[in-house]
Amino acid sequence: MEMAWLEDFGALIRAGNFSRAAAARCVTQPAFSRRIRSLEDWLGVELVDRSTHQIVLTPAGKRFAAIAETVLRDIEHGRREVQEIAGTSASTVKILVTHALALNFFPQWLAQLQAMMDTAIPIQLNADNMGASEQIMLNGKAHFCLCYFHGGAPSVLDGAGFQSISLGADALVPVSAPRDDGGAPLHPLVSEGRDPVNLLAYGAESGMDRIVSSMLSTSSMPTSFTPVFTSHTLVLARMAKDGKGLAWLPLSIVAEDLAKGALVRASDEVWDIPVDVRLYRPRGRQSPSAETFWRLAAV
Repeated sequence: MEMAWLEDFGALIRAGNFSRAAAARCVTQPAFSRRIRSLEDWLGVELVDRSTHQIVLTPAGKRFAAIAETVLRDIEHGRREVQEIAGTSASTVKILVTHALALNFFPQWLAQLQAMMDTAIPIQLNADNMGASEQIMLNGKAHFCLCYFHGGAPSVLDGAGFQSISLGADALVPVSAPRDDGGAPLHPLVSEGRDPVNLLAYGAESGMDRIVSSMLSTSSMPTSFTPVFTSHTLVLARMAKDGKGLAWLPLSIVAEDLAKGALVRASDEVWDIPVDVRLYRPRGRQSPSAETFWRLAAV
């Protein structure tokens, strides 16, 4: 069995078909198909139901998908750990942070942790959307992921292969620029004429989009929305202040603008969405520097 076969199988699951997966792995489709078949021959079971036009995993394939993810992740973590022990790799801790937390929560939180360190631990920060961060964690390419959590929109990192701790609470609040004639919102959540509300939306790969969509899907709110702009948190905050629409934004980010009147609540607090700030990690043992970082974060 070759390690590349496991990586091929993961690429097939992510891509959803053989041609896109082959392109992602930089091989021809026939060669890629032979490698998947070789993995099946080694296992002695079929992983993919080839009788359908779309990729459908067999029951054995679904089970092996979780096993393959765990094996690849553990091997990557083990490689980094032995390199660190042997002194051939810097003891850098790699942290994925979603955009909403990268410029506000993360610097203050990291400073608190560093104040407790006897020896400085090198930190590598990668700010990205939740979808990309989840995939990097599943591939074992980072030690931690810092993101928002909401019970109505769980992450794949809430599965059996990972654990998390809560670092604090926040809320996503619907905000708008004020009208020129006072503190009323320019884009109220419930419009007077029941016209669609201009929504400043998060991208489909964003964890924030999952959270807001989950709330809206269970809401009885008599309002429809017209998405007029899509981006990440800090850009949406700028667009909201410019009067372009309504956005659900973290209270920790917009509190100062609300206090100054640059933004106002688009509705009352019943439409706030409570969220947790969570730090995720794999359940398996990581490098010594990563384990030290985790112990400090969990204090």
